[in-house]
Amino acid sequence: MRRCAVALLGQRARRRWLHLIVGGALFMPFWMVGSVVVGALLGAGGLFTGSLAVQFGAYAVGLPLVAVAALFPLARPMSVAAARALCGVPADRYADGPAQGPEARARTAGWFTLHLGAGALISGASLALPPFAVSVMALPFSPALRESELGRLWGLDRPWWSWAALPAGLLMLLALAAAAAGTGALLALQAPRLLGPSPADRLAAAERRAAEAESRNRLARELHDSVGHALSAVTLQAGAARRVLDGGAGADLAFVREALTAIEDTTRRTVGELDGVLGLLRQDEQAGEAREGGAGGPGPGPGLDALESLVRGAGPRVALTVSGDLAPVPEALSREAYRIVQEGLTNAARHAGGEPVSVRLDARTEEWEISMENPLPARPPVARPNGGRGLRGIGERARLLGGTAEAGPADGVWRLVVRIPR
Repeated sequence: MRRCAVALLGQRARRRWLHLIVGGALFMPFWMVGSVVVGALLGAGGLFTGSLAVQFGAYAVGLPLVAVAALFPLARPMSVAAARALCGVPADRYADGPAQGPEARARTAGWFTLHLGAGALISGASLALPPFAVSVMALPFSPALRESELGRLWGLDRPWWSWAALPAGLLMLLALAAAAAGTGALLALQAPRLLGPSPADRLAAAERRAAEAESRNRLARELHDSVGHALSAVTLQAGAARRVLDGGAGADLAFVREALTAIEDTTRRTVGELDGVLGLLRQDEQAGEAREGGAGGPGPGPGLDALESLVRGAGPRVALTVSGDLAPVPEALSREAYRIVQEGLTNAARHAGGEPVSVRLDARTEEWEISMENPLPARPPVARPNGGRGLRGIGERARLLGGTAEAGPADGVWRLVVRIPR
């Protein structure tokens, strides 16, 4: 008994009943248009005539109009919003956005017609049946009601109603609740099938997820390159300054001053870069959707105009050579080239053991080239458990620009060469 009561009048059943009432309310304009059309054809007077033929005829005319209205883009988002709130079906079973393609539009039209058509019937019964059922249940206790014109019209003045009225009225209300619960369950069963994602929707969702993942990966790479380089450069400069100061009274204070200045420049530049990347992260969170990324990275950042500052912050044992004019280099290429040099310097600081590092940029040919060399350390570097992201990030940046990246030992030096078409 308890299960039956919950199934008929529980919270989920009441929500579904309300969902049907909403469908009935949405059907009203279509029914009114149908009433005008059918009334004119049958010669019935008045919009709200009591003729059942006109009312059911208007219902039949309204259903095709509902199907046509469902082809408009707003139909599916509106239907999904109502179904998510009231149908009791998991939210992830529905598609988002307007229907795309004939198949999705047809399914949306089927749902909209089913929802409004069933809602109109349940709404009409919900409005008419409860007052009639209450009147029936009141017959044994109201002689005036039995003798009224309404009582005689419905045959309620018959003697056998005196003992059958109360259970009959209760059965009417129970039947209405059962019809509403059953219809609501039917809509909930059909909702994922008619409002669920189509293959095109699934493809679009997969593309959005891929764009989000790509955006996060690019932002993570920006953070890795910027912060990783800054920490490596600061550690190297601070270590060199400490070793000089450990020399005692004959310490080279000019070198210490230069190292501290490089630390200051590096940290100031990195704080600006970090603030820019975090700003992009906040924008993504507020927007709630992926940006369409291109080869130029997630947003404006330092370019080749800041390269001298980058090299100066890496220490006095880093030499920069530029061949050709860097002014016409596109902004996207300029930003990516800066990050490539930055990551190359970070790797050199970690593994070169303080050896000189040469950086060369050649912009004289159609294939733009970045090369970096440093002598191989006497002892091979110890592999880090989470290492290897730097060279992989350089390769990813080069491939995004249609270029190539090669790195490895050659002729007693470690050489990194990146070639990018201009």
